[in-house]
Order: sequence, then structure tokens, then C-alpha cells
Amino acid sequence: MPHARTDAGAEFGPDFRHDLDRLFALRRDVRRFRTDPIDADLLETILHRAESSPSVGNSQPWRWVEVRSPRRRGQIRENFARCNSDALDGYAGERARLYAGLKLAGLDDAPVHLAVFTEHELPQGHGLGRATMPETLDYSTVAAVTSLWLAARSHGVGLGWLSILDAAAAHRTLEVPDTWSLTAYLCLGYPKTTTDVPELERVGWQERTDPKARRFSR
Repeated sequence: MPHARTDAGAEFGPDFRHDLDRLFALRRDVRRFRTDPIDADLLETILHRAESSPSVGNSQPWRWVEVRSPRRRGQIRENFARCNSDALDGYAGERARLYAGLKLAGLDDAPVHLAVFTEHELPQGHGLGRATMPETLDYSTVAAVTSLWLAARSHGVGLGWLSILDAAAAHRTLEVPDTWSLTAYLCLGYPKTTTDVPELERVGWQERTDPKARRFSR
């Protein structure tokens, strides 16, 4: 089979594609971390890789905030606990039992916490591509998070995306500009275990469904 070739002439052979497939498979949402620290140079490398992500109008609207303060981390932990309790109240029966048994955050063990914000009022990009779809700024930040995720995993670092948070309260806790909106709260660290099966599938919360059910043509 011929190698895939880009316009720039770079070649990616079958060994690379095999490794890339494995990277995609092992890019799981990690909740169970070891407490080993992540070397500062490695974290910088991972963040640098994420900076190569595409963005609408080349606006680069993502803002990375490393949360180091124990006080602020504690407030984020309390925020999660409140929201998680409220979410549990929304379930009943077996589904409530399953939910109560899920480990939905790695806040206590992950050595690195990253709050990722999107800047919504920025001159960079000169508004290109976002006049009709301003949400593309948020999509650009999500693309950067995905790049960060893959870069981290390629170095053996796991990432967990925490979404059970009151975003407005997190914004106040971290004291960031009003023009920033929270896109993701990420926990990074070395995973206790590695698997290519999503945890929610393993515990019976939700199995994967047929990809063909999500493909359409017009």
C-alpha cells in the first residue's frame, strides 16, 4: 500500500499509522492517577504541541490556567462535590446505584490541574470566520484540548476532562477576565492503569454503539 503523502511531501508509513491508531485507542478519559509529579519541561512540551492546533481565523482563543494554589484547588473540589451530589439526585434505582459508584474526577491525585478558557473578545484573527458562527472560538479551544490530550498520552500522561462543575463558580474561584469562558477543567497525571476500553463501558453505564448509526448523506 502506498504511503500517504501531504502536499509538503511528508510521508507517513504503515508503522506510523499503526502507532497513531493505538494512540487514538489509548486516549481514554483518565480518572485514576498516580501522584507522581509531571516534569515541568514535559508539561511545557505537551502545551507547546497543543499550540499547533487549528483555530478559526488563526485566533488561538484558548487560555491555559495551571491551578497550583491549594486553596483554589480545594474550592474546585467543593464545586465538583456540590454538582456531583445534585447530579446524583437526578437518577433513581439501578442508574443511581451505578452513578454513585462511578469515579468521575481525579482531582485529589492528579498532580496537574489545567483550567482551559476561551477568550471571546480578542483582536487576533480580525473576526475572520466567526461573524456568523461565533461558537467557532469555543470549537477552536476544544480542538486544542484534543491536541493536548493526544500529546500527553504520547508521553504516557493521562488526562481527565471534568465537566461536573459550576462554570460560573469556577470562573470566580480562578479570578480570570470576564471575557473568558470556561471550556474545560483538566486533570493530568500518570494513569494507574492503561486500557483501550472506556471506563463507562466497562462498568455498564453506556456501551459503544454502531458507528453507522451516526452517518448520513443528503
